[in-house]
Amino acid sequence: MRLAKLVGAVAAAAAIAVTTAGTAGAQAAPTELRSTVTAADVADPTAVLPATTAGEVTAQQTVEGAISWFRSRDGSTEYDGYCERAVRLAWNRATHHASAIDHWRSSDGARHTTGTPPRGAFVFWNISAYGHVGLADGNGGVWATSVGGRIGHVGQGYFANYLGWKPGNSN
Repeated sequence: MRLAKLVGAVAAAAAIAVTTAGTAGAQAAPTELRSTVTAADVADPTAVLPATTAGEVTAQQTVEGAISWFRSRDGSTEYDGYCERAVRLAWNRATHHASAIDHWRSSDGARHTTGTPPRGAFVFWNISAYGHVGLADGNGGVWATSVGGRIGHVGQGYFANYLGWKPGNSN
């Protein structure tokens, strides 16, 4: 209840600031530059904006947003067996790969086989014909599907046959 009141208060204050910007002699911003701040915007500031029309700049996912995507689904069985899809959705990627092993073998990002994968990096294992991929936490752990049949957070050594990592991105 306290959170709902706080969200409502912040949204109301933002709406007042937007609607009063044109008073007291100040010139109002052009309509296309203003947007109403909603309670949902305040509640989830990491939400990814929808793609815009052709030729416009689109929002890209951040490392923290990608990690939050996994964290918010901790324990979910929805993506078991669909690791490549899960990391693509977490990063809001337009680039699709048929499997984790195809992603690893692709020219989509430089391959690294040593060092601790940085936070948000794609981490790959050769555990089947399709491989496996998760997202690095930057401290030697990963968020991944198929952790006991669910999305979970484990040490990088949880899965066998480590291949390496590629930088995470929302291309």
